[in-house]
Formats: sequence, structure tokens, C-alpha cells
Amino acid sequence: MRAARSGTTRSGAPHGLRRWLTLTNHKDAGTAYLVFAALMFLVGSSLSLVIRSELFKPGIQFIDPAIYNQIVTLHGLVMIFGGVMPAFMGFAVFMLPTMIGARGMAWPRLSPVAFGLLAIGFVCLLATPFMPGGAPQTGWTLYPPLVLQTGSGLALVIVGIVLIATGTGLAALNVMATLIARRAPGMPMLRMPLFGWTWLVTGFLLVAVMPVLVGVMLMLAGDRYVGTGFFDAAAGGNPLLYQHLFWTFGHPEVYIMVLPAFGLVSTIIPTFARKPLFGYVSMVYATVSIGGLSFIVWAHHMFTTGLSLPAELFFMFATMVISVPTGVKVFNWVATMWRGAMTFEAPMLFASSFVVLFMIGGFSGLMSALSPVDFQYHDTYFVVAHFHYVLVPGSLFAMMGALYYWMPKWSGVMYSERLAQIHFWWSIVWINLLFFPMHFLGLAGMPRRIPDYATQFTDFNQLISIAAFAFAAGQLLFFINMGRCILGRGASASARVWEGARGLEWTLASPLPWDSFSTTPEVPAAELERPS
Repeated sequence: MRAARSGTTRSGAPHGLRRWLTLTNHKDAGTAYLVFAALMFLVGSSLSLVIRSELFKPGIQFIDPAIYNQIVTLHGLVMIFGGVMPAFMGFAVFMLPTMIGARGMAWPRLSPVAFGLLAIGFVCLLATPFMPGGAPQTGWTLYPPLVLQTGSGLALVIVGIVLIATGTGLAALNVMATLIARRAPGMPMLRMPLFGWTWLVTGFLLVAVMPVLVGVMLMLAGDRYVGTGFFDAAAGGNPLLYQHLFWTFGHPEVYIMVLPAFGLVSTIIPTFARKPLFGYVSMVYATVSIGGLSFIVWAHHMFTTGLSLPAELFFMFATMVISVPTGVKVFNWVATMWRGAMTFEAPMLFASSFVVLFMIGGFSGLMSALSPVDFQYHDTYFVVAHFHYVLVPGSLFAMMGALYYWMPKWSGVMYSERLAQIHFWWSIVWINLLFFPMHFLGLAGMPRRIPDYATQFTDFNQLISIAAFAFAAGQLLFFINMGRCILGRGASASARVWEGARGLEWTLASPLPWDSFSTTPEVPAAELERPS
């Protein structure tokens, strides 16, 4: 980084292994989360390429179906719990204290505990394929009764998920406490950066639903190892009870993986539109509404399980209602861009493409919300297309935009804009060729989570597999660009890297000092969100 190039060190920063074991500085803890997430994205993406290699042609090519099923399970668990969630936690822990004028996290000694539980949990999870019987062959949902037939790897999966959920919940509590109690004087709640609001609601969701996930995992362990029979029909239990409990966690989990992306995009778009965020207060209310409504829509994942007609109608209409506050956000983003003095550097390209492509995932979700129609879509590749449009050109594009946005501030040097532009356009083409054809496969009846398929699906599957490898290859440009910044190979970045940037982080030098605020800062009104 720039400090290293000039022969200086960050004031007060400890050195050596102790620094990365204690993680009491929020920037160190955020870095640890982001590096961990990058490694898990590499693991999860590699598993997805194995899946797409097998699906390039009909028939079993080179993977035993049992191994294929284990790879599908691990791909989902690694990408969700190891990639998306830790990455957003990394952005929160790294940036939110600086954005609100805090000297650090509310409980700095909690950070290494939370991160340690996450890391140990993934050691357990990734060890499961090497256990007798291997990993579960159920997909990431781990549905009984099939999951109860898993070998000894099931115990490690349960332990791993319990540790991951506990560590994530503790980290979320720390973020919430920081946002509530550590804001600098002069920053009321309704003038806090919107990224803070999206994370306040995300933290509430995590604290509310992670105990549900831990509880259902312990019940699953009881069925397998104690004979409790919660989900075992032969012992008087009901497998549908597991689905209700799992999706009580699982649907708020969708917004846990999306709300922080909304906050990142709401930070980037006003900067490059050179306008304040349109409708800030309505965005806050919409964020809180999404968080509340996310608890009453879980059973739209279960329309085909034999729900009563009143239950199907309730969950169908509730799912439609939750699209309203999401639509408010889209309207406000477009209104912010309207007649703005926009420029399209890499952060803005990824943020504006997020708005368009996330809407595709949202519209396909609305289609699936219609219970009669969902009988056609359920467990087909249409659903795979839907949630991948939400999570890849949704969450992942928001992360890439945020890294391009803040990396010059973190490292003190500018990335290569030319390389970033090539990376964006390469990604935008191949990501749509990767996921959009899945809609047609699903509508034609191709089921998900299978190692083989009928010959009429060959052409689309080959296009999807080629696009998957092409998209993955393009991400090398991203890692090269970020590596250049980390190594300090670029033009020096000013304190306010972007002309339209507003916020306390831009009042500090680039790179950010190790101890951002040695004294509590005064918050200039120009750096606050405008209540509108």
C-alpha cells in the first residue's frame, strides 16, 4: 500500500501474528472477513464449475452421482454461509465505524471470537467429504428424511453450521451495538448513511433467525443420534415441520444476503449521479418494512407440500406485498440518477447494472409467488435462475462495485479503470448468458440438482457451461486489479477519491489511518444524508 511504499507505517498499528489473531481493530477484522469470503468464493465457484462440467453433455460424464450430489450441497452452503454473508460482514465491520465517526466496534474483543467461530465452522464443513459416507446429498436445505441417511459427515455439518450461525449472530450484535451507541454527536439516526440502516435491519434479522437455524440443527442431530423423532415419520414426527422451521430462517436469510447490497448501491449511485439520495427517509422505511415482512412469507417455498387453500392465499399475497418496499428502492435509485451529472466509472457500472439485473430476479420471484404457477416452476431450473439473478448480478455485483469504490481509499492508490471497464463488460455479457437460459430450461421442465438430463436440454446446458467458465475466467481481471491496489501499483489516491463522494470516511487521508478517529469527530452537515 501507499504507506508501505513511502517507508512509513500506520500510527499505532501492531505488527506480526498477534495483530491478526486479536483483530481488535475494526479494519483488521473487516479485512479478515473479506479475505475469508474471497477464499470461500473461490472454493464455491470451483465446485460450481465441476457441476457445469458434468452437465455439459447428457449422461454421466466423470462424476459419480453420489459425489455430484455432495458437491451441490457444499456449493450452496459455501457460497451462502462462507461467501456472501462474511463478505457483507466484512464491509460492515471495516467501513461502518468510520462512516459514523466511531473509534471502533462497540465490543472490539468480540470480533476475534465471532470470526474464529466462523473459521472453525468451515473447517468442519469442508472436512465432511472426507468422512465415511461423505457430505449430505440433499442440497443446502438438508431436508429429512434423506439427510438422516448421511454418513458420519452429518455430525460435522451440524457442528459447522451451529458454529457459523453462532459466530455470525455475535458479529451482528456487535454491528448493531456500534450503529446504535457509537455514532458521533451530530449524526442522528435519520441522517445516518443508508448502508448503516440496511445493516441495522440485517443485524436484527440475523439475531432473530440464527437461533432458529441452531435449534433446527440440534433437532436434526437429536433425530439422528438420540432418536427424538422430530422429523422422522416412522417415529411419529413430521418432515414438513423441518421445512417450516428451516424456511422461518431461510427466507429472512434471503434479505440478509440482499439488504446490505441495497445499502452499498445506495452509497455508490448518489456519488456518481452527484446528487443526494432521493427519498432517503422513504428508503429507511422501506428497509425496515422489508425486514418485518420477511418473517411472514416463508411458506411460499412450500406451495407444493399440500398447504391448505387459505394458507396458500396468505403466503401468496404476503409475498406480493413485500415487493412493494423493494419497488420503492428501485424507484428512488432511478430518481437519484434522473438528470444527475452522471459518469460511469466501474463502481457506477456495477451499481447501475445491479438495479437492472436485480429486477430480473425480482420479477421471476413474483412469478413464483403465484401458487398455481409455482407448481410448474417448483424444483426446476427456473428457480435456480431466479435466486442466482438475485445473488450474483445482485449481491456479488454490489460487492464488486463497493470494492472498486472503496479500494482506493483503503490502499491509497487507484485501480486501473481500463482493466475495470473490461472486467465489467466481460462479466455483464457472460453472466446473462449463464443464468438467463436457465429460465427456459425450467419452463421446459428440467429439474434442478440432477447429474443427468434429457437430450432436448443439451444446447442450453452447453451454452450455460461455456458461459460459466468464461465468467469465471473474467474474474481474474478483478483479482489482478485489486492486487495492484493492495501492492501499491497505481496512481496515488486523494482523500476524497470521487468528486461526488460524501461521508466521514472521505474526510480522512488515503489510505485510511489504522486508528481512524483518535478523538470524536465533529460531523459536517455536508457529509450527512439529507432527510427527504
